[in-house]
Formats: sequence, structure tokens, C-alpha cells
Amino acid sequence: MFLTRWELVRLSDSATLALTELVANVVRHVPGRRCSVLILRELHGLRVEVADGVPGTVVAKAGGELDEGGRGLVLVEAVTDRWGVEERAGGKTVWFECDA
Repeated sequence: MFLTRWELVRLSDSATLALTELVANVVRHVPGRRCSVLILRELHGLRVEVADGVPGTVVAKAGGELDEGGRGLVLVEAVTDRWGVEERAGGKTVWFECDA
């Protein structure tokens, strides 16, 4: 709905996959599975932020062939133009951007 209104429908597949991966990380790694999601229309395109209450940084690393997980942030990196982590008091925000 947001992407349609903002005329960014072509970003839908990439943004949906990346957001799904970030929320899946929250479900898997954050006690209580609580997070907040912020979707922003930027001059260059789209920015999405997922904030949680667990401090620490995250890195994109390819899991092994037999690993059940470990590919989420690699996918985020592959389908977005930029992504990163901002540590803050009491947690972190993982974000990505897709250019229009």
C-alpha cells in the first residue's frame, strides 16, 4: 500500500524480502519477539528500519551448506542498495534502503 501510494511498486519484491528477513531475525533472536518497524519515503527511494531491544551488532555472513540459518542478512545485502546497523541505548536498529 505504501509503495503503491509512493509510486515505488517496482521496489516491492526487494523491500518485502528484506523486511521479512529482518523481522525473521527478530523472531529468532529477540526475547519476546518485540520490535518496531519504520517505513520511510526518502528522496532517493525507500528506507526501512527494524528496531529491537537487544544491543549488539549484526553481520552478513554466508552460512554453511547444511546450516539451517545464517543467510538472512546476506539476502538483505543482495536485494537492497544499502543496509546497516545503528546501535542505540537499549538495543539496535537494522535498516536498509532501496533506490527508486
